[in-house]
Amino acid sequence: MNIKKYLKDKLYVIITFSIIYFILILMFMAFKINIQVTLVSSILLFLFLVIILTTEYYKKKSFYTNLLNNIEALDKAYLVLETINKPNFYDGEILYQALYEINKSMNEFIKMLERQMADFKEYIEIWIHEVKIPISSLSLMAHNHKDKFDKKTSEQLKKIENYVEQVLYYVRSENAEKDYLINKVSLKKVINNVALKNKDDLLTNNITLKVENVNYEVFTDSKWLEYIINQIINNSIKYKRNINDSIIKIEAVEEKDKTTIMIEDNGIGIPSTDLPKIFEKTFTGYNGRIKTKSTGMGLNICKNLCEKLGHKIYAESKVDKYTKIYIVIAKNNFYLV
Repeated sequence: MNIKKYLKDKLYVIITFSIIYFILILMFMAFKINIQVTLVSSILLFLFLVIILTTEYYKKKSFYTNLLNNIEALDKAYLVLETINKPNFYDGEILYQALYEINKSMNEFIKMLERQMADFKEYIEIWIHEVKIPISSLSLMAHNHKDKFDKKTSEQLKKIENYVEQVLYYVRSENAEKDYLINKVSLKKVINNVALKNKDDLLTNNITLKVENVNYEVFTDSKWLEYIINQIINNSIKYKRNINDSIIKIEAVEEKDKTTIMIEDNGIGIPSTDLPKIFEKTFTGYNGRIKTKSTGMGLNICKNLCEKLGHKIYAESKVDKYTKIYIVIAKNNFYLV
């Protein structure tokens, strides 16, 4: 609280006091009151003014300094009311009450938005489950009647299925704690499921999938890990190079405190300028703009899911050489109790 601004705000009090004091001195002179009495009265009056202004200044300074410091320190500034005491001066009480009403109104509005968001997410999840039924039926028909469904139709169906699944996992990633179940999972089984799901795309694009040293068990959620690995495999297929020996390699390394899964391809790679941003939401980068249409959501969802599960994910890449995605799953003795 700035003392100059405070005194400027109290200028009307000082001017009023000065006028009254001047009138009082004139009265003292008119009634020929002793100079010593006039001097003592003047000192007492000025002392009274200084005490009043100083007391009020430090009282308000303590409250407002505490208020501003707490606002600056809090991540959520609207919670500041919970960190301060109700002031004992009138305009402070008015401010406190106004903040209380504002905070109350905002909390009610946030709760309403949260209810609406929860209802919307629930509807999206239900809709996705419903729409997946006809998509699965069409995919089965395309697989069983290849003479009636051409290759492009099957490819478009697969894309629709992947995008629908991406929406589902994006919605779930916002409330992951309600959906995942961490237990001991066979890494080999998860990778086999992903390989089976992408079998047709791998054959169509003439890509060899090599799986080595994955006969480990990790603590994770099998559905979520399967989605993460599947998304990375889809990206590897999408960004393959036009060469005859396209390879996607999956291997794992088990250490004392963690298991690291590495998914490597020899595709077009990621420019060094894009590499730090590939896990950001909606970031498509150079490859996403020139190679194929990309939403920039897949790897962001993977990162969110990994964070919720307590895993780490990072990437290494060199243009026209390779891309390596690492998923690090820590071992935790808590699950073994």
